[in-house]
Amino acid sequence: MSNRLFQDRRDAGRVLAGLLERYRGRPGLVVLGLPRGGVPVAYEIAMALDAPLDVFLVRKLGAPGREELAMGAISSGGVVVLNEDIVRGLGISPETIRQVAQREGRELLRREQTYREGRPPPDLAGRTVIVVDDGLATGASMRAALNALRRSRPARIVVAVPAAPESTCQDLTAVVDEVVCATTPSPFLAVGQSYWDFSQTTDAEVHDLLRAASRSHPAATGARVATDVTVIRSEARPTEDGAPDDHLLFDLVGDARFVLIGEASHGTHEFYAARARMTRRLIEEKGFCAVAAEADWPDAYRVNRYVHARSEDATAEESLRGFERFPAWMWRNAVVLDFAGWLREHNDDITGGERSKAGFYGLDLYSLHRSIHEVVSSLERIDPAAASRARERYACFDHRSGDDGQAYGFAAAYGAGQSCEREVIEQLTDLQRHALEYARRDGLLAEDELFYTEQNARVVRSAEKYYRTMFGGRVSSWNLRDHHMVETLEALADHLSRRRGSPAKIVVWAHNSHVGDARATESAARGEVTIGQLVRERHPGDCRLIGFTTYTGTVTAADDWGGPAERKRVRPALSESIEELHHEVGEKEFLLSFGTAPRVAEALRKVRLERAIGVIYRPQTERRSHYFQTRVSEQFDAVIHIDETRAVEPLERTAGWEEGEPPETYPFAV
Repeated sequence: MSNRLFQDRRDAGRVLAGLLERYRGRPGLVVLGLPRGGVPVAYEIAMALDAPLDVFLVRKLGAPGREELAMGAISSGGVVVLNEDIVRGLGISPETIRQVAQREGRELLRREQTYREGRPPPDLAGRTVIVVDDGLATGASMRAALNALRRSRPARIVVAVPAAPESTCQDLTAVVDEVVCATTPSPFLAVGQSYWDFSQTTDAEVHDLLRAASRSHPAATGARVATDVTVIRSEARPTEDGAPDDHLLFDLVGDARFVLIGEASHGTHEFYAARARMTRRLIEEKGFCAVAAEADWPDAYRVNRYVHARSEDATAEESLRGFERFPAWMWRNAVVLDFAGWLREHNDDITGGERSKAGFYGLDLYSLHRSIHEVVSSLERIDPAAASRARERYACFDHRSGDDGQAYGFAAAYGAGQSCEREVIEQLTDLQRHALEYARRDGLLAEDELFYTEQNARVVRSAEKYYRTMFGGRVSSWNLRDHHMVETLEALADHLSRRRGSPAKIVVWAHNSHVGDARATESAARGEVTIGQLVRERHPGDCRLIGFTTYTGTVTAADDWGGPAERKRVRPALSESIEELHHEVGEKEFLLSFGTAPRVAEALRKVRLERAIGVIYRPQTERRSHYFQTRVSEQFDAVIHIDETRAVEPLERTAGWEEGEPPETYPFAV
């Protein structure tokens, strides 16, 4: 597994073509590649957009003695752009610059004659020009090309590159009409770090691509898609209501201890139902003993007590009432209600004692104040003195800040309030110091309750840091959360393994964006990790990652954080997305298991868009809000596609959910 997102330059070009789809058919469109590496990228864009391809030559001016360092660049027409910081810093004289520019200018002219075979440069006046390179570092070569291009008076200039630093992309927006950077890795080390194959493009390759473009037609792009559809169609396996039969499921899972099953939204009935059905079969036939969900630890543990018949809750619905925090429908829905009821019945029928029963647990860390309450309440029952110490330490938090902890985090992050980091660590250490003493008091049940209490203390520790960190940057808070969920998963696995006397097998329920391996997605360029990546790294060969996709339908989601649940229409998937490709297969649903379908695995190793709908769905900003780039066959071990899906049913239906969205033709009935 690697952080490299593109197979090669032509693969990168196909990704960019999807991002530039709106330019297809635009009159006067022309695509210019910067030789040599930019031409294979530009070729794919030109073919996809049905546009002519040409080259616009630019040469780096290497600093004497440090030729890899660009002191500037020269482009067609003899336009020279200098990096004044490097020129001044190295004390490079005007005469030296002139000599280097003359040498590179001769090479530029030679290449122009070779590539064009005597053809004149295209007339760019009044046209839309897409300028393409295989990546940017400082952007000096691109700026030289742009300065020269302006002399031709094009109507619009668009810069398109597969990879570049975010700062370079932002700088270029000031000098052109649009900049499309497919990825902005951070930290940005080198352009080649974004490619598996970054071998040098030769003059012969540039020549051949330009010649091919002059006589080709974009039908080639459609042929590639058709080929991928044919491969998927031949190796897809049937599912029923989103779940494969036992033979397919058990072959996929094998002897893995951790099976992570995702969802492409937090509000789709079929994802929840298929996941629950597969989980039932794994519990019944493969010895899995726990579900670990993307849910708050204390709320999920209330369900766990119910399914173990150790609860005051008389029904499954009552056991789900702990899920009060937005978005309650994630777990207070009809599918989870049925599953909790089934799990209780399953456990009631077991005669092997507590060790043989299956449980339901949460992995998440949002329950700051709820977990504080649970720690203190638990200690009051077994050690009042320890409870008093806990209350004193946790008094550091301002409980007026509400249950989500954001007010505390904001104040602590910006120095407007006290940080409670020391206190929460002290409390966790205190609990762990007395763990053995507490555990001896009442056998297995006491051990379970102690684990519950200690895990609540861990949640407080992680939540305190999370809320302090969330105002400093998305990546650090995202990573802290996913690390916490994996640490909780491993602590749970260790606890259950000790109780059972054998390695515990656990099913994880979480969103695709957590279940999938981040190293196969554009989030790796931002330094993000996921549960799927971390579990693969820590338990290689002992885990399976299963994702879901859908093309269209309805979903339960809100307009904004904290808003009411609504039943929203899911727009048909975007062109160049994995969802659209799956839709083209023409089946209502199917499974792709990449370990047994090598041709599909290879086809889906290409970079494509993938849709992710969380608890908020904003179709008006669909591309920006809900799509990211990924290599699906490396992101997951298997994917289940259900072409049309419906919204999961909340236990509390709002008026907005009941009514749903008006049709797009409203108020006209067509």
